[in-house]
Amino acid sequence: MQQKIPVTGILITNLGTPDAPTASALRRYLGEFLWDKRVVEIPRPIWWLILHGIILRTRPAKSAEAYKSVWTEGGSPLMVNGIGQKEALQKRLTERFTGPVIVELAMRYGQPSIESGLEKLRDAGAQRILVLPLYPQYSAATTASTFDAVANTLKKWRWVPELRFVQHYHDSPSYIQAIVNSIEENWQENGRADKLVFSFHGMPKRTLLAGDPYHCECQKTARLVAEKLNLNKDDYLVSFQSLFGKEEWLKPYTDETLKRLSAEGLKSLDIACPGFSSDCVETLEEIMIENKG
Repeated sequence: MQQKIPVTGILITNLGTPDAPTASALRRYLGEFLWDKRVVEIPRPIWWLILHGIILRTRPAKSAEAYKSVWTEGGSPLMVNGIGQKEALQKRLTERFTGPVIVELAMRYGQPSIESGLEKLRDAGAQRILVLPLYPQYSAATTASTFDAVANTLKKWRWVPELRFVQHYHDSPSYIQAIVNSIEENWQENGRADKLVFSFHGMPKRTLLAGDPYHCECQKTARLVAEKLNLNKDDYLVSFQSLFGKEEWLKPYTDETLKRLSAEGLKSLDIACPGFSSDCVETLEEIMIENKG
């Protein structure tokens, strides 16, 4: 009797997206996102008052406008891109491996949830599961939070599959080369600007002081890409975007950096966002619209 080849499941995950570019949808999404202890580490009673008394009363409407400016016929760019990544990965793996491989997409916040993604893989017979958070640089607020969600699901299962969890890939040669290729293609099509800015998603400075390696991994990613592009230290810089709240975040800030470079007389610059695995509201609205001027 021929032995059945075990199914391998791949769960790719990203941060998440609201169901619609509306204040009510953003309120649900932000309520789940900002209540995560990995994302906001303020004591719960105090944070509950701030979140429900202030933030969820004011921020959803403003965020909805940002989402409206980049929303597509297929929905949120992050969701559209995520589905495309899932389908492309499924096609590539099916062509490469003889054994059955099934790819599912899940979001840490919103739908499709990590729990539903894992359940789909289980129902498909996956005995081995690889979880790939699409965060190149590790952060407790993103990567570790994803692990929490995976663990919270699996601890309810009677039979737990063999599991592998990808922690980061900030210095993977293939990842670095992909960024290099993207930048070089842009230069070939549009010409090379006077300076290259690597803009990563920001994190509170206290996370660095507490031992989170995110800042260091962002710096390493930028350095490795710059070396591949044969850039000098004066040809590029690293900055951080998407600030939230009033505490100090990782510096320099992208918006302040762009203003400073303009004031110094810089005529042109290119911005790369190597911390984002696909275009989303942070790249399309914040970088391409809000900071374009």
